[in-house]
Amino acid sequence: MLQIGEEPPIIFDLGTGLRYFGRTQPRDGSFRGTCLLSHLHWDHTQGLPFFTPILEAGSRLDVYAPIQEDGRPVVEALGAFIQPPHFPISIEHLPGTLRFHDISDCDFPVGSAIVRSRLIPHVGNTLGYRVDVGDASVAYLSDHQQPYDGSFSITNSARELVEGVDVLVHDAQFTADEFERKCTWGHCTVDYAVWLAVECGVKKLVLFHHDPTRTDDAIDKLAARASELAKDSDVSIVAAREGLVISLASTI
Repeated sequence: MLQIGEEPPIIFDLGTGLRYFGRTQPRDGSFRGTCLLSHLHWDHTQGLPFFTPILEAGSRLDVYAPIQEDGRPVVEALGAFIQPPHFPISIEHLPGTLRFHDISDCDFPVGSAIVRSRLIPHVGNTLGYRVDVGDASVAYLSDHQQPYDGSFSITNSARELVEGVDVLVHDAQFTADEFERKCTWGHCTVDYAVWLAVECGVKKLVLFHHDPTRTDDAIDKLAARASELAKDSDVSIVAAREGLVISLASTI
């Protein structure tokens, strides 16, 4: 989640963390917010019907999401599994207002921020995002396919999002050994994430989307390895964790 002053929050994806975030937000129908949705895979969307502010009439959430390959509107594709028998009510019956925006490669304002969305390699249409506010910038590439052969290269669209960014939240799903077995699953190695950050002059890399079976100790070891890989660069490394807050000064 990105908070810019007193403006409505910008939320990255709609996973299970959305339920916890909802507990901190008003439940009187006054909630306003924007979601930048990377793609419609289940782990990125299953929190939506449990987001308590949107269960109140008057609340509003704008959801920007990638155009679907089969041409279906995002609301229709998402609504296919927020309805019986998968869920007790349909998406259109949620009391709050959901406004969906089907997008691809574009730039658009959200409050005082300028958002850049670009299609990046994954499984199905997937967007990465860059948010610029004044002279501060954050990029979010949560699921990013490394080349299948394990090599290091970057598409022009991904580079547009990442080049010179202050904070990059990036996929770090696999170790090198895991990637060999799961190279077509749409993710990348920790080593690739570090390479990309160094290649593009990122200031801070936040390693994200850890395998859910990985322990805290294992993540600490991965973070230590990533820091070792980046030791001759200006990139600082942090492993994402629940409750992590990163503050950026911006001149607007």
